[in-house]
Amino acid sequence: MVKTRELIEKAKKYFPGGVNSPVRSFRAVGMKPIFVKSGKGSKICTNDGKKYIDYCMSWGTLMFGHSDNEILKAVRKQLALGTSYGFTNIFETELAEKICNAIPSMEMIRFVNSGTEATTSAVRLAFRYTGRSKILKFTGCYHGASELFFDRKNYFEIPYNDLSSASSVIKKHYKEIACVIVEPIAGNMGVILPEKDFLAGLRVICDKYKIILIFDEVINGFRITFGSAQSFFRVKPDLTCLGKIIGGGFPVGAFGGKKEIMKKIAPSGNVYQAGTFSGNPITMVAGITTIKKLQITTEGSPCGTDYKLINDRTKCLCNSIKNEAKKNNVDIVINQIGSMFSLFFTKERVINYASAKRQDVKKFKRFYSLIFKQGILFSPSSFESNFISFAHTDKDIEKTVSEVSHIFGRL
Repeated sequence: MVKTRELIEKAKKYFPGGVNSPVRSFRAVGMKPIFVKSGKGSKICTNDGKKYIDYCMSWGTLMFGHSDNEILKAVRKQLALGTSYGFTNIFETELAEKICNAIPSMEMIRFVNSGTEATTSAVRLAFRYTGRSKILKFTGCYHGASELFFDRKNYFEIPYNDLSSASSVIKKHYKEIACVIVEPIAGNMGVILPEKDFLAGLRVICDKYKIILIFDEVINGFRITFGSAQSFFRVKPDLTCLGKIIGGGFPVGAFGGKKEIMKKIAPSGNVYQAGTFSGNPITMVAGITTIKKLQITTEGSPCGTDYKLINDRTKCLCNSIKNEAKKNNVDIVINQIGSMFSLFFTKERVINYASAKRQDVKKFKRFYSLIFKQGILFSPSSFESNFISFAHTDKDIEKTVSEVSHIFGRL
């Protein structure tokens, strides 16, 4: 068996920092990266033979856990027929229909290959549709590694949940602002819920100044309910960005919305966007299978595997961790909605990036190191989200709570 240390050193020869995505380095928790060999259900196994209960779930992608049998069966069937055609296949239309039926604001859709590609394409479309060239975005919301969101000349930035600032900035600069882009539920500074009327207020302001409202639901899409966050909060954006769950474990992204806007995309319009692997049959088949399974859970099944079950299980875990924290005098705030949650070692409510930054990161690192040694894998950063899948069991929850209890007594 090759030692993890040797795997890390070899990876560093070829990849910056030894990884292909920064958070995988585990630097945020002062640890070394893991190398995953396999995953099944709620568990992953590493190359050095260790097993973990996984609450990362490929960063929220795997609603049915690792290596779901039905998804694998559908993918294996398609593998025999081809992996990529570079031309249109029937599965694209089938998945598009299912998504558009589930999310009525998405009247038309374009498949791409990542969340970043979805958000950048949606913003480019908003620029061309409105004739304006600025974005209004919120501090701490991550919309992909693009200069559109990193170069300050492209955007105005205000705190998440600050409707007053949004109103003021838009009133002053509306002639420049093409779009407001927001995660309905923030997931990239930890889970942060929208305050009452925040999303609805953005809708009203955007309507007033004819600004495109974009919901980045790359994480949120199909996570807390079948119709996604916009259905839960009853606020319709003009454009929606999706990813993760709709690919069933394969690389994917999508953006869509009102027909009058989407028809500006080539070849119907002159906003050019293209991709060799967009709508590839493997991803589409995995996505169709996933959405079908989620639709069954929504409508109910003999097994009772519905959104309520997974959401209640998450709530049970979070409430139990809160109780253990109270017993051991550990200051903690847990933000949870549906099957996503984050732990913040702090006393104050966490409602934006500034309040998230005031958490005790050193304590989180100590907690993370200890819980990791007990076979529990939370997302390796105090500014990331955790997820429960339909594969997680009551036993997983009980073990996690038990280990958390012991560790809180040592913090």
